[in-house]
Parts: sequence; structure tokens; C-alpha cells
Amino acid sequence: MTKQIELSGVNKYYGAYHALKNINLSIEKGTFVALVGPSGCGKSTLLRSLAGLESISTGDLKIAGELMNKVPPRKRDIAMVFQSYALYPHMTVEQNLTYSLRIRGVAKAEAKKAAEEVAATTGLSHLLGRYPRELSGGQRQRVAMSRAIIRHPKAFLFDEPLSNLDAALRVHMRKEIRTLHDRLHATSVYVTHDQIEAMTMADHVVVMKDGVIEQQGAPLELYDRPANKFVAGFIGSPAMNFVPATVGEDGRSLAVDIGEKQTIALDRQLQPGRKVTAGLRPEHLHFVEPGQGVFRLPVGIVETTGSATYITTSTATEVTVVDTTRRPVGAGDVIDVSIRPADVHIFDAETGLRV
Repeated sequence: MTKQIELSGVNKYYGAYHALKNINLSIEKGTFVALVGPSGCGKSTLLRSLAGLESISTGDLKIAGELMNKVPPRKRDIAMVFQSYALYPHMTVEQNLTYSLRIRGVAKAEAKKAAEEVAATTGLSHLLGRYPRELSGGQRQRVAMSRAIIRHPKAFLFDEPLSNLDAALRVHMRKEIRTLHDRLHATSVYVTHDQIEAMTMADHVVVMKDGVIEQQGAPLELYDRPANKFVAGFIGSPAMNFVPATVGEDGRSLAVDIGEKQTIALDRQLQPGRKVTAGLRPEHLHFVEPGQGVFRLPVGIVETTGSATYITTSTATEVTVVDTTRRPVGAGDVIDVSIRPADVHIFDAETGLRV
């Protein structure tokens, strides 16, 4: 497939601060890519570098095969959708949509027709005569997306576009954005701190930390085989449990320390006596009959959401268990849980890298 965006050895410095560190990323045409990570990880800096709002310090950036290092933003043929919508308050929806066309000299009638076509696609036809102040947050976000679509750019860049919306509307809008992406066969780069948004919307997820790409790949690839402890803890909700462990003398078991040492069978051979961290996803810990589990865990906090119950233990190393069976559990109870050996993630105790 055609490479639409390519970054090779990209670095970004703000004085002595190294914001982006040797970024290598290749995005195929028509792909939806999510940049995800905690605040300050460099994802927005990377997006702004793609847009030309930030200049890269070293390395190469290509869009549609053309080197963009020195090309100004307006000549990169990309469209950016901001968290704050960035609509012109004194212009109607139609005027906001056609603004970029009008400054490029497109005829008024042609621009109007383009606005009507895009509005029909995004469900804004009945709002073309309104001003931004007369719209809801979701409608404003739709106008911001429509303004990007009308230009038929080489790539769409989204900078946390749903952060200002309530939870229900965010779920609805992320479906809309993905549907539009598929309909337009667009190339989209989407920045978010919400790993659920990244997992549900993207074909390719890029996890960043401190200006470095920690891991990139398909959403389930990151969930099933996280490259290190950071990625493992960031991808998945609730977050993965991490507990100290030591490989047994047979090399096929783990002595796990959750208040009291308990043993987990392994599906692989490891060096006996090695210090590791065991990663246990809450949804992979299952209730079993008393005495038949891998762990006996005292219950500390019980949180019910309806579809699932989150149980946090009162052990020295807290462990979260997700239960969907509606088994009656209360604080102070003791539960027996088990986990399949294949579901145990193991990381080096010092480096945090996957073993």
C-alpha cells in the first residue's frame, strides 16, 4: 500500500528539552492511526509537527512522498481538527465550512454546493444558517470535522477532539468519526489520552512515553503482547495488575507475592530464581470454588457498574478482579480466583521489558 505519512529519525528540541526522540513511523494511505499516552508524552507535539505548527529539529517528514521539513502549514494539504473546535464565531456554519475554499478563490456557487454536500454527509444540512453559539458541543465538533472534510486533504489530524464532550456523546462521536473515515477512505491521525478511544477507533495504535514510541501495532496486538510493563499498564481497562514474583526451582512456576506467596503455573520455561513482575489482567482472573483457585484474596472494595463488578483486594499488593457473574461479594469476604498460565504476562523486574 501507498505510504501517506513517513517520519524517519525525527527529533524535536525545545532548548535543552528533548520532546521527540528518534521517531520512526510509517502510515499507509487510508489508515486510522491513534497516538496515545499520558500528558506530556509528546503525542500532541508529534501531531503539530505533522501539521507544520512545530518545526522538527532533525530527521525527515514526508507526506504523500514529498519532503515536508521546510514546507509551511498551508501548503501541506492536511486538515486539523482541534479540541476547542476553532470555529469563527461571527460566521454561520455554511460560512465556516466554505472559508478555506473562498480564500483559495473557489467560486461562491461551487463553494456553496460543496458545503451542502458535506453537510448532508455529516448531518448538518438543517444547521447551515446557524452560528456556533447556537450549536451544541457535538454539533460544533461536527462542523469542525466538516470544515476539514470539505478540503479533501491528504490527511486528517485530530487533536483530542472529544475531550470537551460528555461521556455518552463521546461514544457517539467516536463512532461518527470512524464511520466518516471509512466513507472517505481518509488517512487519519488521532491524538488522545484515552486508550479506550484508541483501541475502539484505530487500525494502528502508537503508544508514547517521554517522547519515545514504546510500542506500535494493531490494538489487539498491544493488548495481547505488550512490549513492556508501561504499555501493559496503559492498554486495557481496568489496568493490568502487577505483582512481584520469583521463578520457581523447576523454571515452570512463579512464586507470586500478594500479601502471602502463592504459586502460578507457567506455560514456558524460565531461569529458576529469576526476579520478575507478573502481569495479571483483571478480566482474566476468574472465580472458582473454595480451595480450587490459584489465589485466596481478601476483599477490600467492591464497585458495581451493572455489567460488571470491580473487586479490589485488601492485600499488601492490591489486585483488581473483574466479575460478570453477579456473585454476591462484600468487603471482608475472601474469594478464590484462578488464571490460565497462557494469560500470565511476565516482565523483567529491573528493565520492565516483556520476558
